[in-house]
Formats: sequence, C-alpha cells, structure tokens
Amino acid sequence: MSDHVARAALLPLPPADRVRQATAALADFIERAKLVAGERLPTERELAVALGVGRSTIREVIRHFQALGVVEARKGSGTYLLRAISAATVHMPLSLETTHLREVLLKTLEVRRGIEAEAGMVAARMRTPQDLKTIEEKLDEMERVHLSKGTSGPEDLAFHLAIYDATHNPLFKQLLEQMREAFERFWERPFDRPDFARRSFPFHRTLFNAIADGDPEAARAETLKILAIVEEDIKEMSK
Repeated sequence: MSDHVARAALLPLPPADRVRQATAALADFIERAKLVAGERLPTERELAVALGVGRSTIREVIRHFQALGVVEARKGSGTYLLRAISAATVHMPLSLETTHLREVLLKTLEVRRGIEAEAGMVAARMRTPQDLKTIEEKLDEMERVHLSKGTSGPEDLAFHLAIYDATHNPLFKQLLEQMREAFERFWERPFDRPDFARRSFPFHRTLFNAIADGDPEAARAETLKILAIVEEDIKEMSK
C-alpha cells in the first residue's frame, strides 16, 4: 500500500444506512488519499475493518462504483481506481420498481435509446483520429468473432464502449453502463443466446461509417436501427 494511502485514515461508521455511508466514506477516502487512476484500493477485508462494516456491505459499495465506471475489479489482483473521485462527485444510481421482467427490459431500453442515440451523434462530432482507430479495431474484432462463432457479446460491448469514449463526455459511458447492468440484473443471461439481436450485426459497421464520416444524423439513425432489433427480440423472447 502506498504511503499516501496509509496516511488517509478510514474511520468506523455508525450502524444506520451502512451502504450509503460506506459509499460516501470510500469516496472521501479516495480524495483525501489522493488516489489516481490505476492505483489499487485497499482490500475488501481492510475496508470492512477500517469502516466497521461487513464485507457484504463493502462488496455492494464496490458494485455501485463499478456500475458508475469508477473502479474495476481484476480477478486475483484487486480493485483498481479508473478515475479520481471525491465525496462531491455526482453519482446517479438507477432503480426501477416492477415485478414484470418484460416491462423492466423495455423501460430500460426506452431510456437507453435516447441516451445512446445522442452518444452516437456526439461521437460523430467529437471523435479524434485515435478514437476512430480504436473504434474500428473493436469493430474488426467483433466482426471476426461474430463470423466465426455466430455471436460476439463481449466484443460488441467493447465496440459500443469505444463509441462512448469518443464522445469525450464520461457521463455517456457511466449512464449507458448502468443501463446495461440493469439488463443483466433483471435478465441474467440474455446475451448467451446466439440469436439475440443477431440481425443488428450489419448496422455496427454502418454506425462506424457514420461516425467516421462525421455525420451525427446518420449515426443516430444507425444506432436506432440496432436498438429497434434489440426491442423486437426482447418482445419475441418474452412472449
């Protein structure tokens, strides 16, 4: 553990509302310890002992920060900071109360459609040559895997994340990652089905072309084509 981490004390919490308090305390600790992107956080055990909470509370806090794109858990290595935050950082956790799976997925998609279409338009305006290189690399890999296996879940996600990065507005990535997590939370294994949204495959290349051409309206149109197919498949698979 680095010296500045050791100097920043974590203090035990009172019993009420442990997750919320632990979230605020960890954000404050990251600021006071002057942690920067790439540095490892204390272990779950160290955080639990320092804050006087259970490890399940710490795991929930870490999941919250993962959903916001603030930290990354690396198997066998620990949890690493992806971007500096403080107690004043704006966090926007999402919740949706419903017992109907189909309704959850479609409501999530309804919100995602507006944000993701706008992300494509902003990326078309703001992308740099390096952004285009990264997006195309992710697209090439997605197409390679799709053509060999018939499905490309992780590669598809990497392609879209590269587009969000090309907006140069971190809120797009954070919000859309939470949309994706909502899908996965309510429908545990939607993308294991080889046929899920397969028909959207060609539109990923045309979306890239629109962004490369600097054409926001075309980027919006191609994004909406992809999401229309996702919506059709959700409706078909949840009948």
